Amino acid sequence: MADYRLPEELMEALKSKFPGMEVSERQDVTLPLDDLVPFMTEIKENPDYAMDFLTNLTCVDYPDYFEMVYNLVSFSHGYTLMVKTRIEDKENPEIPSLIPLWSGADWQEREVYDLLGIVFTGCPGHPTRIFLEENFKGHPLRKDFQWEGGREP
Repeated sequence: MADYRLPEELMEALKSKFPGMEVSERQDVTLPLDDLVPFMTEIKENPDYAMDFLTNLTCVDYPDYFEMVYNLVSFSHGYTLMVKTRIEDKENPEIPSLIPLWSGADWQEREVYDLLGIVFTGCPGHPTRIFLEENFKGHPLRKDFQWEGGREP
């Protein structure tokens, strides 16, 4: 079976550059929010990592925080990497946009905004809804969302 994880020496180099980084047994990386853009820039632009494709991003709503999850691939090396970071402010959740690094993040960030209310800063045109009408109140995938109305019988 193929191993798509980064070699240990590359992971150690990242740990020394980003000391707040935590690595799980499965090699998922969890970062402080302030390290997200520098870390993502490093793994995309450094040819040792060459994470040139953002396959997807999503968000998870936990009781005390949101967790952003990014899945990346290096086509040239065959590596894959899952990167996570927490957004502690549930009242005004904001995170830097990664569209400047991966333009494919555009629609995915808009989806996360529409359904969970995460505001992606630093990108023109954000936040805008893509599924729900502009006057829709709330974000339906949040755990605290209260549905009002419903379908007519």
